Amino acid sequence: MDFSSQSVDAIEAAAGKISRVEELVYVLRVSEVMTRDIKVLSPSMSMSIVLELLRQEHISGAPVILNADLIGVVSLEDLIRALLVNDLDAPVGKYMTTKIITARASDPVVEALKVFTKNNIGRLPVVDEYGKLVGIITKGDVTLGILNALQKDFQREEVRRYRASHLFEDIVSDRSSLILRYNIKKDDFTRGGNASSNIKRALVRLGANHQIARRCGIAIYEAEMNLIIHTTKGGIIRVEIEPHKITMRAVDEGPGIVDIELAKQAGYSTATDEVREKGFGAGMGLFNINRCVDKMTLESEPGKGTRLEMKIYLQPEESVGETGYHFGENSK
Repeated sequence: MDFSSQSVDAIEAAAGKISRVEELVYVLRVSEVMTRDIKVLSPSMSMSIVLELLRQEHISGAPVILNADLIGVVSLEDLIRALLVNDLDAPVGKYMTTKIITARASDPVVEALKVFTKNNIGRLPVVDEYGKLVGIITKGDVTLGILNALQKDFQREEVRRYRASHLFEDIVSDRSSLILRYNIKKDDFTRGGNASSNIKRALVRLGANHQIARRCGIAIYEAEMNLIIHTTKGGIIRVEIEPHKITMRAVDEGPGIVDIELAKQAGYSTATDEVREKGFGAGMGLFNINRCVDKMTLESEPGKGTRLEMKIYLQPEESVGETGYHFGENSK
């Protein structure tokens, strides 16, 4: 993971397309990734001590401290200057850089990255709000800090998945289920598909395989869009998740369907021209739903509303929320 100038430019220009790694450089603080075990020098030490320190600690520079104050920085380049003239007995104060560029412990990591890039340097002394030295930050520290944060992300997600996938275990009841409910508004195309995405995410965390999650996602999406396109006031999507089956319902209060069998046919649609111009209303909704579920029941009365029920039965190896729990297709 190389945070070069291109990386920083990408971070600054990534509006709307921020990855988790890019997000972390804004979220993490310098104090969270810096090295606190600081190797320091005094201005009176010889440059030969600098040579030995850099060699032993495998570092490319060190801060110079006098009476607890940061007064300079010695880098590998400064050491080379002393070596070229065979001047290793000279004091550190002769070769150190006194124009010190620092990072603040409270700053986001991205600010340190900008300083690295702008000044073409690889390490920065870190100071607190009083200007006192509290650490050192390098590009390597940033990389390690981000990797650690990603690992914590992964561990937290694994814990969430584990807890969700064991949701029904140790719950004593004749029948356990998780119910998700979403209110869908008519003509709300902007949020069309949100319910589908949320349900898919919940199913994956509950331990459903991706094929089951995709089948449910498509069925819910089509039902959701039907509520947005064809109803007078929208409707409700209700999903009941049990270890052995998933039951999905879409209910509205109008206008109803005149000919249910005709509505099930591929390509039949009552969508307006305005809706069709938006790219919706192709008449494939119920057809696609029927392909994705094990059982589809559609009841409707003109002027009163429609009730669509969809069921997916899970095999023992597909059980959601509780390993090995299965009642079979005849479970009501």
